[in-house]
Amino acid sequence: MKVLKFGGTSVGTIQSLKNVKQIIESLDQPAIIVVSALGGLTDRLIATAHAAARNESDIKDSVNQFKTRHFDIIDALIPAYKQQEVKLMVSELLDQLEQIYRGVSLIGDLSERTLDMIVSFGERCSSIIVANMINGSKHHNTLSFIKTEKWFNRNIADRTLTERNIKEEFTLPLNEHAVIGGFISEDRDTHEITNLGRGGSDYTAALVAAALNAEMLEIWTDVDGFMTSDPRIIHDAKIIDQMSFIESMELCSFGAKVIYPPTIYPVFHKNIPIKILNTFNPSAPGTLITDTIVSKGIPKGISSLNNMAIISISGQLTTNVAEINSRAYNAMARNGISVFLVAQPDNDLSFSITMRDADAPKAREALSIEFEPEIQSGKVETIEVETGLSIIAIVGEAIRQAKGLGPRLVNTLQRANINVKAISDGTSDTTIALLVAQEDVTESLKLIHSQCF
Repeated sequence: MKVLKFGGTSVGTIQSLKNVKQIIESLDQPAIIVVSALGGLTDRLIATAHAAARNESDIKDSVNQFKTRHFDIIDALIPAYKQQEVKLMVSELLDQLEQIYRGVSLIGDLSERTLDMIVSFGERCSSIIVANMINGSKHHNTLSFIKTEKWFNRNIADRTLTERNIKEEFTLPLNEHAVIGGFISEDRDTHEITNLGRGGSDYTAALVAAALNAEMLEIWTDVDGFMTSDPRIIHDAKIIDQMSFIESMELCSFGAKVIYPPTIYPVFHKNIPIKILNTFNPSAPGTLITDTIVSKGIPKGISSLNNMAIISISGQLTTNVAEINSRAYNAMARNGISVFLVAQPDNDLSFSITMRDADAPKAREALSIEFEPEIQSGKVETIEVETGLSIIAIVGEAIRQAKGLGPRLVNTLQRANINVKAISDGTSDTTIALLVAQEDVTESLKLIHSQCF
């Protein structure tokens, strides 16, 4: 049994949904289908909610636009004898949405709980439509089995309860396709509607695949698979036909927007393969992600993150690697700041960490407080911030076995008059990371890709 997930672009238009229908109905056995909201709809739901809170929205007009878009798809893709029934189900949901918007407008406030409820309508509507569009399929209500719990004021999946619910919801072997909405969930204690956050539909699919020990998780999107770099920048970038779980997580963590890294964890632990496929080019072989390591010491792909900043600490304290690492990381963790890169040159009394531009002021303040005694004693001389930077990550299993690759890439960039602000080629066995000015990132990617491939 397979689990197939179709993202917003895959269910965004009548034509793309025709592709989805053909893909599912060509399967040789029943599968579980996870769908996102219609492409772009979640953003519209959120924007309308904020406009309603400011009393700036024609709520009736906005909801009618949502209805028109869904009804057009129903008219085009659902058999005539079922159209009125499906329109009624969707209309009832969107009427509820309209009432929620009016409540937001009346009190002039939009709570997180209310916004979670509002965005859920996208997947609730799309899953009903897709279930009725596919021959031999049944709709299942995601809210009845994907459960969350509060963890430090965040909604996270209750993995144990959710797994038990999934096994009760779906009896194997399946007799028909099962269609569910991704992303949405329900609080296990309050029964309020919640969601799984960024990448939530992928995560829903992974939770279901892991609970049912699926033979494969297929992620259907609008690209042919992972590529050696961003094809919008590197025109001769190639499809990566096979890669390891770790390689895919590293590439996505550093900017490749194919899947969201937490998606991989549930299936990674069960060793369930993931395949990335293109809804608009279903004959393309895609990228297979497994625990098999195809090659070691060879770059597999390159990705980049913009809008980064580096904070450099100089002084005698930086010679105590264990202490400065531990204290700097703890200071960042206490302030909820993610660290993307750590660099400490062997021959320099300096230590640097990289985070997002937006976090730099708070990070500098946290480090100043943490190292105040050393600043007073002179063991820390300066704490300096530089913004407007980009990280370039070169990813491959056991990349450190490629002796001298990091220095060669630095030399390549320096010969092109590109200053490398920092390099990290010792902390990860899978990634070499370079930090350059954001204005140099495009040229840097081209030079590095040419060197590596």
